Amino acid sequence: QVQLVESGGGLVQAGDSLRLSCAASGRTLSMYAMGWFRQAPGKEREFVAAISWSSSINDYADSVKGRFTISRGSAKNTAYLQMNSLKPEDTAVYYCAVAPSVSRTYYFYDYWGQGTQVTVSS
Repeated sequence: QVQLVESGGGLVQAGDSLRLSCAASGRTLSMYAMGWFRQAPGKEREFVAAISWSSSINDYADSVKGRFTISRGSAKNTAYLQMNSLKPEDTAVYYCAVAPSVSRTYYFYDYWGQGTQVTVSS
């Protein structure tokens, strides 16, 4: 089993920045990709960003491209999401997940964290 724990969420104003962290532990996964998804109230879970094991492949949703940056720690079991120029429409619960490779499809991800709330006020 793999455990994922997100942290770093909070309440900020529009234009502010936040950095989310995701730490993976438990069963060792071989060369897995890590991704971030988000879900706003009344909406479906949507892809935000993903990064490959080697960090050579990054993918972003159009809505966050140029504002958000995904990265991995040197130990590979941690992923970060640097969120700049936050907008009220970024308000959601943000989830971290792992998958065999980079994907925008949520059901391709095998393990999920519990989520961290990000609220952006206008």
